Amino acid sequence: MNSCPSSTVTVVVIAFNDAGLVGEAVSSALAQGPVVREVVAVNDASTDGTGRVLDALAAAHPRLKVVHRAQNSGGCGTPRNDGMAAATAPYVMFLDSDDVLPPGAAQALVTAAEQYRAPVAVGACVRRELPQGRDVPWVPGLYTAGEVIEQPVDRPALVRDTLCVNKLYDRYFLDKHAIRFPDGRYIYEDFVFTARVLAAAPRIAVVGDLVYVWHVRRTAARVSISLDRGDVGNWHSRVEAHHEAARILGEAAPELGRASKVKFLEYDLPIYLRELDPDPGYRAAWWTLTRAGLRCLTEGDIAAAGAQGRWIARLLRAGETPPADMDRLARFASAPPSLLPPYATGADGAAVWSEELPVELDGMATMPVAELPVAVEVEPAGRSSVRIRVHDLYGRLGAAGADTARLSFLPRDGGEPALGHPVALAATPAGGWTAELPLRLGGLAVTGRRRGLRGMQAWDVRVVVRCADGSSVQAAPRPRGDLLGRRILPSSRYGVLLAQPYRTASGSLALRLAPGAEGALALVRNRFGRARAGRRPGPRPG
Repeated sequence: MNSCPSSTVTVVVIAFNDAGLVGEAVSSALAQGPVVREVVAVNDASTDGTGRVLDALAAAHPRLKVVHRAQNSGGCGTPRNDGMAAATAPYVMFLDSDDVLPPGAAQALVTAAEQYRAPVAVGACVRRELPQGRDVPWVPGLYTAGEVIEQPVDRPALVRDTLCVNKLYDRYFLDKHAIRFPDGRYIYEDFVFTARVLAAAPRIAVVGDLVYVWHVRRTAARVSISLDRGDVGNWHSRVEAHHEAARILGEAAPELGRASKVKFLEYDLPIYLRELDPDPGYRAAWWTLTRAGLRCLTEGDIAAAGAQGRWIARLLRAGETPPADMDRLARFASAPPSLLPPYATGADGAAVWSEELPVELDGMATMPVAELPVAVEVEPAGRSSVRIRVHDLYGRLGAAGADTARLSFLPRDGGEPALGHPVALAATPAGGWTAELPLRLGGLAVTGRRRGLRGMQAWDVRVVVRCADGSSVQAAPRPRGDLLGRRILPSSRYGVLLAQPYRTASGSLALRLAPGAEGALALVRNRFGRARAGRRPGPRPG
């Protein structure tokens, strides 16, 4: 451990062609106060004036040092390594040019690191959707404020936090273990760096403060390297980075290596599968690549994953080419998972994926009702209600006594759901149940306003099915028919209410509500920005 009495920090900011945003990032680092000895900004051979912006800032702020690279590195690892090489403070933090550090972040992390003599300190991070300003917590529930984790093997789930930017590192610790980022065009460099840190078994101090704001600009004309997933090469990079991280962790502690592989099955694989490009050529290449990537997993690794991850892995291993029901598989990869019929059984009566691909869905018979991948379809039934169809999954809901259903609206900026009224389910001759559920959009908009939602409101729609035995399950309904048409509704409270049902990236139903002129303007701005972007970015590596 570094025994330097000066608890100061170097903040390394990396930038490439980000002249319009890098100033805000650097300013947020300088605003941390005297705890930050210096800000080292690395300009990765930008061509848009980023270098001039940084030089101008450095002329006004003596604590800012600028490193200009002569050639673009193609990634984020090399400029971060350059920043560490230029650092002089005992601690280092990392900041991307389009993000910011909240006030007090550096001080909170340094205080915890010093108090507990911890080489690594971590705090809360949020993904802030812009321009809406909606904050989504990163890895919620993984850390507890004030705790000290003596070594990562005591908490294997730490492998799920692959970000480097929400942490403070002791430079002596990093140098002692020769921990650096992969150089060059290495897209998921965070995976490998974080694995190297965890493999060195540091004590980790946790603070409850928000220490990093990660800006997500889904309408940006140029998305970050990790979000640019226009070809299968992005997935290839993620798989390779995951393999390297799992290898590093496995060599340090088998528990960490397995946790990393389970994380890949439960998190990385479903994300890409549910947003899979519909092009047959892309799907064939993705399928072949992913099958190859699963070769490093043992059956024990797969068995340790949840049902969604392990069933997907076994399906991939069983078929050399994508199955005919690939869209059904992509739907199953959604969150929450949804398994559409047909519901096939094997010769022994066990649930299998399909007759063409009889991979056993182990655990289906004993899975708690709340965890069942129940499929629900929804279609319009007039202007103020929707008709749902609930499929009976291998008879599990029938055995539990499926009784009522209600709509549940989850605010996309977090918070408690708004619940509709329960309605009795009616059994259908073909199996399953139907019901007409009230869709009172005006009342929902009022609820949103009461909870502080301003401008455009965004809600994820869920259907909650309750059974006679007291169990219940929540499903993400899949839209059918013309439910996705925009509606302009009169409102006694707001004058006008714009409602836009839409499909999420995973195919489930969501709503945008724009009450009054302010909301309508926000909705128009949102649609205009998406049209200008002309692309659908994916999530940052996690």
